[in-house]
Amino acid sequence: MINIRRASVIGAAVTATATATACAAVALAPAAVAAEPAAHRAAAAPKAAAAQYNGVCGSGYAVVNSAQIGTKGTVFLTYNSATGKNCVVTIRTKPGKAVHMTASLGFASPTTWVTDTGYFTTYAGPVHLDARGLCVTWRGEISGEVAGKNGTNCGSLAANR
Repeated sequence: MINIRRASVIGAAVTATATATACAAVALAPAAVAAEPAAHRAAAAPKAAAAQYNGVCGSGYAVVNSAQIGTKGTVFLTYNSATGKNCVVTIRTKPGKAVHMTASLGFASPTTWVTDTGYFTTYAGPVHLDARGLCVTWRGEISGEVAGKNGTNCGSLAANR
């Protein structure tokens, strides 16, 4: 298992533990929400505006997928077709006081994760991974709320999803 990690902290201690293991155990969408009537979900809470991609992955990267992290922000998966690299960044809807955030990107064989975790005011990441021809698993976390997708944007379809 390859685990590449950058940690940044303001006023707190961070230990280098198996981040990939912790990320892999996080559920992305509770089944109870899917079973709840659509009319009830719509009335429960107004949907917040999604965060906007900020271009931090670099030149040549285009957004190919995203997932809203509740009302707190959005995790973006980007792809550069010239280099075959994917990039993930987690961006807060409303920047402010530093909160715990994570941006993670990986694939299953060989097990490889690239993670940026720490206390940030605006965004976590970018994290890059050469995944040409492979499916990727990606996620973002803001203050304990997690979103992302497993095994998406596979191979030559990456730029079209």
